[in-house]
Amino acid sequence: MEFDPFSVEFFEDPWEMYRWLRDEAPVYCNERLGFWALSRYEDCVAAARDVETFTSTKGVNLAQLTQAEFGELAQSGDLPLLIMMDPPDHVRMRKLVSHAFTPRRVASWEPVVQRTVGRFLDDLAGVREFDVTRDLAGPFPVEVISEIMGVPERDRQPIRHWTDAMLEVEVGNPFPTAEGIEAALAMQDYFRALVTDSRRHRREGMLCDLLEAEVERPDGGRERLSDEEVVGFVILLMAAGSETVTKLVGNGVMTFEEWPDQRERLKADPTLAASAVEECLRWRAPAQYQGRWSLREREFHGVTISAGQPVLLVIGAANRDERAYVDPDRFDITRAGPTGITFGHGIHFCIGAHLARLEGRIAFTELYRRWPDLQVDLEAVQYVHMANVAGPSSVPVAV
Repeated sequence: MEFDPFSVEFFEDPWEMYRWLRDEAPVYCNERLGFWALSRYEDCVAAARDVETFTSTKGVNLAQLTQAEFGELAQSGDLPLLIMMDPPDHVRMRKLVSHAFTPRRVASWEPVVQRTVGRFLDDLAGVREFDVTRDLAGPFPVEVISEIMGVPERDRQPIRHWTDAMLEVEVGNPFPTAEGIEAALAMQDYFRALVTDSRRHRREGMLCDLLEAEVERPDGGRERLSDEEVVGFVILLMAAGSETVTKLVGNGVMTFEEWPDQRERLKADPTLAASAVEECLRWRAPAQYQGRWSLREREFHGVTISAGQPVLLVIGAANRDERAYVDPDRFDITRAGPTGITFGHGIHFCIGAHLARLEGRIAFTELYRRWPDLQVDLEAVQYVHMANVAGPSSVPVAV
């Protein structure tokens, strides 16, 4: 079998291919596309921890990792991104932005999430059919993160459409589309202007908190983020904070239709929503792989990955590894065992993971509270084709 992250199989039904990878080619090399892949849970965790061997500085998806000029651009500092930093830069940046994501602050955002999800569901009152992605999972997460950030209401949905365009790829083509490049430039221009305006006019929201955040240097001095560092972090947070939750909710509703016994358990006991979110993240990860670049040799299972190679940590496969989970191909919202590595592992664990979990918990709880008999037309589900993001673009339901 071939693991091709630009194929229809990868976007829509990769599970048998993943099983083959784990069992037959746990250290997989695709010579045609020029990359290596690790697919077992233990190996993905080990590689994520080994930042001395596997760097994040040369890109996070295969298209970026196979373009040498992208790695040079990522390291040039024109638009620094936390997700593409290694220590010590990563440590400094993470300290500065982590103040905005303490457990207490995330908990304080629950009313924002509750109100936002409720508003979109209120708009659907009285309808008999709607699309979970189009009418709820697509638009609400960007509203949440935008309100937290302090982005004006009129600009929030255009940001979502820019993000979609940035991530969209054509089947078989690893490179960004012309529309995606245009959207990326538009988003950079927008947030540069917003940061400049926020420097001049203090407003409520995390953006101004980031502009004022300080961390102590080793020499005892204090330093703040540069404007470009704030722009890079905000773009990353807006994109990841919207797309991850969009795919989590769409994937979850689709999966509950496939496993109605688990849906009934959730409806009977809404306190299971938090563990249901964890199982949905394990079952169908919104991001199926994380990209790295090997800086030196590393051996797995008697196979050596040499230096200077793109390496994919296929977390979508690792989350179904029978070496880590009991009966991993069973969807079980009360599952015990290791937490899935959908949000990464080690220093690059997703800083917004707790917010995404909060949004997923409230979305599932409210959706099935209002429409306990919701039914998904599984035959009509459509999937996105995006750079290392996976999930449905359309989930039609009847209520």
